[in-house]
Amino acid sequence: MEKSVKIMPCLDMKNGRVVKGVHFVDIKDAGDPVECAIAYCKQGADEIALLDITATIENRRTLIDVVKKVAEVVTVPFTVGGGISDIESAMTVIESGADKISIASAGFRNPFLIRDLVKKIGSEKITVAIDVDHNPKMPSGYEVYIDGGRTPTGKDAVEWAKEVDAYGVSVILPTSKRGDGARLGYDLPIIRAIKSVVSADVVASGGAGNLEDFYDAVMAGATILLAASVFHFGIISIPALKRYLKSKGVAIIERNESK
Repeated sequence: MEKSVKIMPCLDMKNGRVVKGVHFVDIKDAGDPVECAIAYCKQGADEIALLDITATIENRRTLIDVVKKVAEVVTVPFTVGGGISDIESAMTVIESGADKISIASAGFRNPFLIRDLVKKIGSEKITVAIDVDHNPKMPSGYEVYIDGGRTPTGKDAVEWAKEVDAYGVSVILPTSKRGDGARLGYDLPIIRAIKSVVSADVVASGGAGNLEDFYDAVMAGATILLAASVFHFGIISIPALKRYLKSKGVAIIERNESK
């Protein structure tokens, strides 16, 4: 049976507000996270991501009060990332109402944290995010970046994805720094390359600008379609996207409002 593709709006959060940038900079305000979450659930989102984009850089934990408020209103699974650096902070986020957590920099710096989180809270609740940028010196042509896309690591992105997959996580979320917020299409080669070597679901993230971009990501192997600015600024609605994908023969989730 064909796996249904999920639509996941992403609420990038800074100082308690939803924001959106281009290439991880040029940040603009996009609204209140609780109001955005309610709206996306009503539109038919299949999952929602809330990423505290400056928590790691500011060396602090995720804004738990916001997590709790969003958890109270969402009717779909809800992933939280940013500032999760150990088992304790992960458990705090889960206990505050998140269904899943996403880690990136902390997992790269300490891969055993990924293993321990899988054992502690279950593989189905763990997403590992991988920020990448083009680097022709890497075997795959892509390098892992950490600290919100600020710090190059010298590590090949596809090789890191293979290592992450071996820990048994359920979702791997690569975001292309070049594509982020640019609305020029997802970076399809990295989606294909990672999907070819992992068993986890792969998220398309960074660069959606039109309906065809989402379909191209599905054809590249993504089963979760994450976007922010096209949803936040009303360029594409989730119902329209689902109708389009269905018309192209893509299996989608027909959603009623239940978590």
